[in-house]
Amino acid sequence: MNATLMAKTAYAAPGVPTRTPRGTEYEIFARITHRLQTARDLGPLGFSALARAIYDNRRLWTALAADVADPENKLPAPLRARLFYLAEFTQSHSRQILSGKESVDILIEINTAIMRGLRQEGNNA
Repeated sequence: MNATLMAKTAYAAPGVPTRTPRGTEYEIFARITHRLQTARDLGPLGFSALARAIYDNRRLWTALAADVADPENKLPAPLRARLFYLAEFTQSHSRQILSGKESVDILIEINTAIMRGLRQEGNNA
């Protein structure tokens, strides 16, 4: 047993399953989507929470766009293009939400659809 493996074993939370990259992506989307929903449900009083959740959602989608733009990405090109488009839409729509012109609902729907896809593919693997 090498030192790295011993360290992982010592600091790992007992009984917590190891997450796959897909499971980690799902968890990040789930947390941010929950925050978007919670802030939306607070109405005008939740604007600051909404702004923070939108900021984190935009960061997530920016990272996703960079990942699918990488030529080494193994996803099929049409799927990569659709994900990149959704990242662009998310950026644009977020500005509209923060200026009070649009609702956050469509971003919640998009994230939820991505989560369904991640969960479905995770079940097939």
